Amino acid sequence: MSATISLQQLTDQLEALEAEAAAAIEAAPGPADLEQLRVDLLGKKGRLSAVLGAMGRLPGDERPQLGQRANVLKEQVQQRLGARLEQLRSAAMAERIARESLDVTAPCRYGPPGHRHPLQATVEEILDIFAGLGYRVAEGPEVESDHYNFTALNIPPHHPARDMQDTFYLAPGPDGSERLLRTHTSPVQIRHLEANPPPVRIVAPGRVFRRDAVDATHSPVFHQVEVLALDEGLDFSHLRGTVTTFLERFFGDLPVRFRASYFPFTEPSAEVDVQWRGRWLEVMGCGMVDPAVLEGLGIDPERWSGFAAGLGVERFCMVRHGIDDIRRLYSSDLRFLEQF
Repeated sequence: MSATISLQQLTDQLEALEAEAAAAIEAAPGPADLEQLRVDLLGKKGRLSAVLGAMGRLPGDERPQLGQRANVLKEQVQQRLGARLEQLRSAAMAERIARESLDVTAPCRYGPPGHRHPLQATVEEILDIFAGLGYRVAEGPEVESDHYNFTALNIPPHHPARDMQDTFYLAPGPDGSERLLRTHTSPVQIRHLEANPPPVRIVAPGRVFRRDAVDATHSPVFHQVEVLALDEGLDFSHLRGTVTTFLERFFGDLPVRFRASYFPFTEPSAEVDVQWRGRWLEVMGCGMVDPAVLEGLGIDPERWSGFAAGLGVERFCMVRHGIDDIRRLYSSDLRFLEQF
C-alpha cells in the first residue's frame, strides 16, 4: 500500500525545488548548462514531474492547489532561465566587442598618416583667399533643372551657347521638368539670389559634369569655383581688382592680363591669363553680370550691379604643382599622391 503524503509535504518540496533552481540558474556558466538545467527541472523525467507524480495520492479537493502551485513554479523557472540566457549572451557580446574593437585614434601602423588630396587642398586655399576678401561659401545641387543651369543664366532654348557645354541629360523629374547634371556652378548664384537679396558676395565651389573626351587636359567630371559680387556701384574696376588680388595671392607676383571674351550671362566679359613659365596661360573667365539676368530675378539693374568669375580647380592645381596630365588627379596612385 502506498505511503500517505500530505499537501503540505508536496508544497514544501516545490518550495525547496524553487530555491534550488534559482541558485542553480544564477550559477550556470553558459547556455549549454542552462539547457541541461531546464531538462533536469522541467523535463518529462525532471524533478518537477517527480513531485507532481505524487499528486495522485492527495485527496481530490487538494490536487488543484498543488497543480496551481506547480504551474507558478514552472513559469518562474522558465522566466529565470530566459533572463539568465540573455544575461550570458550580453556578457559574451560585450567581451567580444572589447576583444575585437579597434582604436581608431591609434597611429597608422602600415604607412604614413593620410593628408589632403591636392584637389581638396587647392579648393580650400581658394576659399580661404576669398573668405579673406569678404566672401562666404554657397552650395547647390549637382542635379539641376534646365531653368537654373541655362535659362536663368540668359541661355534660352536653342541658344548657340548651349553647344559650348555638352550636357549630361537625365530622365525628367516627377513634374516632367528636364533634369541634367550641372555643367557649371553658376546655377548656385541664381538659387542664392532668389533667396537672398543684394548686396551679395559669395563663392560657390563644386563638381560639374560635361561630355568631354578624357585626355591630358579634359575630364567629364571636374571642379569649379564661381565668384559673385552684387552691390550698388560695382563696375569693371572692382572686378579687375578682385581677380588680380586673388591671382597674386594664389600664384604670387605674376603678370596678369584680361582679354575680351563672351559669356551669355556677363557683359562685358573677359578671359584672364597669367604669365607662367614664360608663356600666357588662361586661368579664369569673368565679366559684369548681364542686366537681363538680374531682371529675370526681379532685381533692378539700374540700382544693383555686379560681377562674376569662374575658374577650374584642376587647372589651378596642375599649374601650382606642375602636373602635366589631369588623369593623374583621379588615378588614386599613392606614388603620385604621396608627393603632396
